[in-house]
Amino acid sequence: MNKGICIVTVAPVRAESSDKAEIVTEILFGESADILEVNKNWTLIKMHYDGYEGWMDTKQLRPVTEEELAARKVTVVTEDFSSVMMNDGKTLLSMGSEVEFPVVASRRSHNVRESIALTAKEFLNVPYLWGGKSFFAVDCSGFTQLVFKVHNIKLPRDTSQQVGVGESLTFVEESQPGDLAFFENPEGKIVHVGIMLDNQKIIHASGKVRIDTLDSTGIFNKEMNKHTHKLRVIKSIL
Repeated sequence: MNKGICIVTVAPVRAESSDKAEIVTEILFGESADILEVNKNWTLIKMHYDGYEGWMDTKQLRPVTEEELAARKVTVVTEDFSSVMMNDGKTLLSMGSEVEFPVVASRRSHNVRESIALTAKEFLNVPYLWGGKSFFAVDCSGFTQLVFKVHNIKLPRDTSQQVGVGESLTFVEESQPGDLAFFENPEGKIVHVGIMLDNQKIIHASGKVRIDTLDSTGIFNKEMNKHTHKLRVIKSIL
């Protein structure tokens, strides 16, 4: 099976082979995938990191052989932004990108919970984008997946998949920084996720990445003076 590597900062991966189709996720610079099908300007891929499938612009992918891919020695960009020099100039890279050269040493704490919380806070005010998973824009599960990726902890892509990871907590008060809180819609479907911080605060992507308070009911938005998300469960995955 042919393989490919993303050669742009971030590329949308769509549900169908059309610029008008829904963005289901994104692929970052250096991330690799199986090439399942090529249809003129569009390539159907299956991403190696999380198994997600979708269509991306063929021009944003560099085909490689299985041997070339196996020989790659990559590191994950852990700083907010980095850059790489391409033949046509500098390309800005998001946190979570994969590069084949040493990157700036991480500023992160040796305490993984503290480090996850600090990393998550670096995303404050990054805008929400359905399907987004870069430092430029994120959705709720793309945000959690990316924060954990730079700590070498692999999470599935979607909220409904992430809720299957880890151990459930009984009370909100038991939560620690780095735990994941999941929220349901009126039909009981898991539709939202955020990362716990100290003192029952939660950081999550809703309009933008923001910090709110969590209680046994759910997320309380002080600006709106109401609960915005109904709590289903908090999971410890560390």
